[in-house]
Amino acid sequence: MASIHKEILIDANPADVWDALRDFGALHTRLVPGFVTDTKLDGDARIVTFSNGTVAREVLVDCDDSKRRLVYAIISERIKQHSASAQVFDDANGRTRFVWIADVLPNEIAPYMDAQMDLGMRAIQKALGRSAA
Repeated sequence: MASIHKEILIDANPADVWDALRDFGALHTRLVPGFVTDTKLDGDARIVTFSNGTVAREVLVDCDDSKRRLVYAIISERIKQHSASAQVFDDANGRTRFVWIADVLPNEIAPYMDAQMDLGMRAIQKALGRSAA
């Protein structure tokens, strides 16, 4: 199983970043606008439309306010296994350390997921960094 780990520093208050991350139905407006073009809630899942046209059903596994950690899984015919977590940590000078980890199968899909996560991190940085405000 491929494990993809991404980490960035965001010039933003961790509480604000967590508030955007935990808003499960607002990916396209709060966390990654442009990278995600639409999000629709469907029970404990969200239907996510990405800017490249891909649509994914992401099931909420856990949202832990005390740890500022959100976990979700994708279930599809193309992906045998996908589970991911995103977590917000306090960093120096009021900044945020944002960590996103995804475990995926088949391994052949890992380069695509890695590239998509890079795009997602850039979108987060653009949407939430103080210079973007």
